[in-house]
Amino acid sequence: MRLLATLIDLYIWIVIIRVIISWLNVDTSNQIVRFLDDVTEPILRRIRDVVPLFGGLDLSPLILILVLSIIKRMIY
Repeated sequence: MRLLATLIDLYIWIVIIRVIISWLNVDTSNQIVRFLDDVTEPILRRIRDVVPLFGGLDLSPLILILVLSIIKRMIY
């Protein structure tokens, strides 16, 4: 269970870093940026399909972090 909790924490940080990078003018061909996008976009896209934009804001990262935090609390 500790390993799963650690993996959830790591993924939450990946999402946070991706959000911060999305605010900056970063070259999208950068390998790190592509990795972050490849790892997070499939899940974020599914959330966006269910939850529309809120006043032009994409809340999918926040929703994902909240769901992951709830899952972590349930298993740990």
